[in-house]
Amino acid sequence: MDALFGQRKINLQALTDFSQLEKPVKEHLKKVYSSLAIAMLAAAAGAYVHLMTGFIQGGFLSAIASIGLLIWLGVTENAPANQLKRLGIMGGFAFCVGLGLGPLMDQVIQIDPSIIPTAFIATTVVFVSFTLSALWAQNRYYLFLGGMLMSGLQMLMLGGLLNLFFRSYILFQAQLYVGLAIFCAFVLYDTQLIVEKRRRGDTDYIWHCVDLFLDFVNIFRRIMIILAQRQQEKKSRK
Repeated sequence: MDALFGQRKINLQALTDFSQLEKPVKEHLKKVYSSLAIAMLAAAAGAYVHLMTGFIQGGFLSAIASIGLLIWLGVTENAPANQLKRLGIMGGFAFCVGLGLGPLMDQVIQIDPSIIPTAFIATTVVFVSFTLSALWAQNRYYLFLGGMLMSGLQMLMLGGLLNLFFRSYILFQAQLYVGLAIFCAFVLYDTQLIVEKRRRGDTDYIWHCVDLFLDFVNIFRRIMIILAQRQQEKKSRK
């Protein structure tokens, strides 16, 4: 029993061993993931407002607002005097993104309300797993994925535009699963890119947080749709 407990302790220590990262990088990552937690809470609040209150509904206006807030965040200088202001802008952006998820969540709830927490847990597991893989890697070879991922993202956008006209189920499914794989890979790429940016002197942890937040949201949206589709198929077979 002692040996088993000791083995578990060693494994736990291995999970949290990031000795290859410099102290400034570790401090920066703490700020990034703390900001990410704030963004997730703001997005959850936005989704709650849409689903439960009906006071503000997600849709075209929330999408425009999120774009405007993202631009505002980008043009606001990363200076100590602006940190609270930029955190507030980021929180507003995340809130609008959560609002934007509301209509999809409405549809999913009609199928099975349990899909939403299941999708969130699955997304968290995927996100944490890929994040740890990126941080454990001794060599930053995931950075070489950048060109391929950008090309894949452009193809997804093009496929989405084409599907507005063709309404192809096969194309939609391809976008869904390929998009899921692309955004999982983006977690690897963005995590290592944040580390490298900090090593080169970039301390904008709020903007770095936005990159990871968007990765999380895109993975969550796709997993939620996939689970909803499977649940619908089960119901249709009965």
